[in-house]
Amino acid sequence: MRPIDLSDVAWRKSSYSNPDGGACIEISDDFAPLVPVRDSKSPHGPALVFPATGWSSFITAVKDGRLNG
Repeated sequence: MRPIDLSDVAWRKSSYSNPDGGACIEISDDFAPLVPVRDSKSPHGPALVFPATGWSSFITAVKDGRLNG
C-alpha cells in the first residue's frame, strides 16, 4: 500500500473531543472512501487511515454506547 500524502489535508476536530485539550482527535473528509484520523495534540505525528465503511460502523457503535468498557 502506498503512503497517502496528508500534508495539505483539511482537518476537523471531533465533536466528541474533550474541550480542555485532552483526548482530542481530528479527522479529514478529503480522501473518500478513506478517513484519516490523527491526535490533535500531535499534528505532525502519524495518522491512522480507516476505510469509510469501517469508520462509520465504529462511530455508530460509539453513539449507541456499544463500546463502553
